[in-house]
Amino acid sequence: MAIPATPSLPINSSIPPLQKCKTIPELQQIHAQIIKTGLIHHSFALSRQSGSGGFDHASSVFHWIQEPNPFAFFAIIKGFADSPIPLMSVTLYSQMLLCLEDLHGLQFSLPSVLKACGKALAYEEGRQIHAQVLKLSLLIDPFVSNSLLRMYLELGETRIARWVFERMPHRDIVSWNSLIVGYFKARETESARKLFEEMPEKDLVSWNSMLDGYVKCGKCDLAVEVFERMDQRDVVSWTTMISGFALNNHPNEAIELFKKMLGLGMRPDVAAIVSVLSAVADLGFVEEGKWIHEYVCRNKISLSFGFLGSALIDMYSKCGYIDNAYHVFRSISKRRRVGDWNSMISGLAIHGLGREALEIFHEMERTEIEHNEITFLGIMTACSHGGLVQEGRFYFTEFREKYHMVPKIQHYGCLIDLLGRAGHVEEAHGIIEEMPMEADVLAWKSLLSASVKHGHLGLGKHAALRAIELAPDDSSCYVLLSNIYAKAGRWADVAKTRLVMKERGVRKIPGCSTIIVDGRTHEFLVGKGMDLRYKEIVLSKLEEVMCRLKLEGYKPDLSQVLLDVEEEEKEGLLSLHSEKLAITFGLINTERGRPIHVVKNLRVCCDCHSFCKMVSFIYGHPIILRDSGRFHRFSNGSCSCNEYW
Repeated sequence: MAIPATPSLPINSSIPPLQKCKTIPELQQIHAQIIKTGLIHHSFALSRQSGSGGFDHASSVFHWIQEPNPFAFFAIIKGFADSPIPLMSVTLYSQMLLCLEDLHGLQFSLPSVLKACGKALAYEEGRQIHAQVLKLSLLIDPFVSNSLLRMYLELGETRIARWVFERMPHRDIVSWNSLIVGYFKARETESARKLFEEMPEKDLVSWNSMLDGYVKCGKCDLAVEVFERMDQRDVVSWTTMISGFALNNHPNEAIELFKKMLGLGMRPDVAAIVSVLSAVADLGFVEEGKWIHEYVCRNKISLSFGFLGSALIDMYSKCGYIDNAYHVFRSISKRRRVGDWNSMISGLAIHGLGREALEIFHEMERTEIEHNEITFLGIMTACSHGGLVQEGRFYFTEFREKYHMVPKIQHYGCLIDLLGRAGHVEEAHGIIEEMPMEADVLAWKSLLSASVKHGHLGLGKHAALRAIELAPDDSSCYVLLSNIYAKAGRWADVAKTRLVMKERGVRKIPGCSTIIVDGRTHEFLVGKGMDLRYKEIVLSKLEEVMCRLKLEGYKPDLSQVLLDVEEEEKEGLLSLHSEKLAITFGLINTERGRPIHVVKNLRVCCDCHSFCKMVSFIYGHPIILRDSGRFHRFSNGSCSCNEYW
């Protein structure tokens, strides 16, 4: 249809150019002048406003335009494509096709519309626009063709994307890189590799895309091969590799690569520092973390930048230095973000400092920082590890009713763990039965552990079978079931459970404890894995330690050996637990009074817990032990967990 021409109205010279606006209030003043002078009906003036001042302002202005021109449509379509409601771009695009007689310049809107389809996962709408692109022969435009390619990749349609790619009249390096990224997103790593090798020309983005794709797919070995082939590397290359190692459980490699990066004179970005701090936290040894903290201070990098502050708090907490974490938290002062509060609450939680975590939360409530689901999880974990049953029940209700948060499976899991640890096993089971989603393996394992601890044979067996059903390859489910049978003296059922494990190829994870002495890491694996130079010395020292502890009243807890063997053999097996070996090694190589810091991959048993308390008292060494769930700080014969773990 024919659109009447917009009346020619003079633009008031008193209205300043829109391009000179630096703030939204300035733009709103000009908008008010346009209304006052009657230019509110002038398409050109309003179209210039619709492309300025942010999406919300542009959207409100667009509705005033009686006869929008192509520029106004293009501006608002682009705005909606980048908004939370991208499909409005498609609606406006359809409206534009109906309103405008001359579609010259249509290709300027198509990239935004195609982006909107990909973002909204609007497959059918995208197909229709694809048909129009072909009909109008617009595939020749590289912006349109690349946008069409990216749309199909966003939709996960790699086969159609490849079809588009093969038919593009002009494939530039953006086209090749987009398809590589799309293949990795669909986890088609071999297709990405082949395409990369076929590329006639590669830029740094191409190489970095391969690195990023491989590490996100967990293929760090292939990422290393690509990294070593690169003639040129930028900060993104190094950060990608460091982050990849940290995310894929290669913390030592992440730290070594970070040191190599600094050695070459490259300045790491905050993302690299955050990743290497995460790697240090995984290892659990603080010396590297302190050195990185010093680097941050020396280079005057603000802790409020990115996630740096929360990463430092998390690192110190997971390395057992909660006082250092608290100092970092306080140093951030008024610039704290929600992540900083959450890291501090979670750090106190894993140290069993539940009431201190609640105090931080109450302080957070007095600020303008909004709580989120991670805050909720941190508080529930703090109550669980601190044995704060009434508080846990209260805050679970509080977050739902006062803050209108919908609990997720992780929050229910903390409540189940809290109740189970405290002996409310039937109530914990009731939570599993009543919660609005299916229980996951962690919920059933929490109930299972509580059943073992408090002697609920029937409920424990039920929980074990449900956990095994959900995670048939998880050895801990079978081990806990076996423990229930062993405590009841049902040795035939113990043997049957172990036979099932063998038939299914499920192997028990051996206990492993790690200690750093003089900058070197030493691992102890249930009496094995020791350097032959140390083995005889450690075992001899351990025998001496056990004798001295027995003179002071220590009695091995033979109930922790769930095997049908003689008591003497049980005592021998207990003495070879990995944390005992690591602590003994620490006694040999650490000056009296200095802390012995050990990291264990499994939960510490009751006997080793008693052993650590007595060693800390008799030998005068504080012992910091991080097991799979929390921290234990032993000093002068007592533990920070207050016998609740």
